[in-house]
Amino acid sequence: MRRSTQTIDASLASLVVALILLIAASWNPVLAQEPLPSWNDTSAKSRITDFVKATVTEGGERYVAPLNRIAVFDNDGTLWSEQPYYAQLGFVLDRVKTLAPQHPEWKTREPFKSVLGGDLKGVARGGEKGMVDLVMVTHANTTTDEFNTIVTDWFAASKHPKTGKPYTEMTYLPMRELLDYLRANSFRTYIVSGGGVEFMRPVTEKIYGIPPEQVVGSTIATEYDLVGDVPVLRRLPKIDFVDDGPGKPVGINKFIGLRPIFVAGNSDGDYEMMRWTTAGKGPGFAMLVHHTDAAREYAYDRDSAFGKLDKALNEAERRNWLVVDMKNDWKKIFAFDQ
Repeated sequence: MRRSTQTIDASLASLVVALILLIAASWNPVLAQEPLPSWNDTSAKSRITDFVKATVTEGGERYVAPLNRIAVFDNDGTLWSEQPYYAQLGFVLDRVKTLAPQHPEWKTREPFKSVLGGDLKGVARGGEKGMVDLVMVTHANTTTDEFNTIVTDWFAASKHPKTGKPYTEMTYLPMRELLDYLRANSFRTYIVSGGGVEFMRPVTEKIYGIPPEQVVGSTIATEYDLVGDVPVLRRLPKIDFVDDGPGKPVGINKFIGLRPIFVAGNSDGDYEMMRWTTAGKGPGFAMLVHHTDAAREYAYDRDSAFGKLDKALNEAERRNWLVVDMKNDWKKIFAFDQ
């Protein structure tokens, strides 16, 4: 028995409507699924999603074209753990021990003596000069390709001193969700960190989805050289650029070329980057990750040797910066959490 033309037309119409709804859900990630599933339903989550929805809604007062949807993130303490010390410091300590057999003089020379003796307080007493000496010895006098291999191998073998997990698993799940959510809404995500750019680049795409060319960090001097007839870039024992504090806005301008509209940090080292981002003419959003969960991670702020948060915390309310309370705003901190 034939179905009537009207019945067929109605079925086709229903099918078309269903397809349109399916395409719309896929096209607009905000509609496709609930964003930020590892965030509690607090005002912090609402403020983030409200800002993103406002900036992607065409015709709205706060609409921002995709070209200008730039989001920048600090790394240490914002995207991954920075306690009990920075991951890059862990690399430095391990690298000194690896190189020590070639340098017997280090047994009596600071700060190397303290590193080899496991005396972190002794390392700290060396101050900025001692740290620069350690960085130059462990980061320079290689080609860029050689250093990339050294770093990649270190990440593959090294474990966090408290959890025993690989450093690449010490990333904050809620922040990785935030990166994905922003990219799903046509934001371009960048890392802007005080850490060494060539220390971060070997792993950022794998753990954050951020490719090497979207990582801004501190650098040492590099020069073109030939090994036989093979061109290489050689890393020199000389600081080139420090991407921290007031250096962060400079680095953004130098390497990205656009003022961000979204910034996330966790310490006073991010203060100038947050000020500059939110000083633009259009919409601007700044957030601080406040480490308040001693049970699941660490609790620290004003007196911490790593990731000190004092001035920025004092000014956050006055400047309308979001302060994310890790204990109250996040359901999970790490992907491996039960």
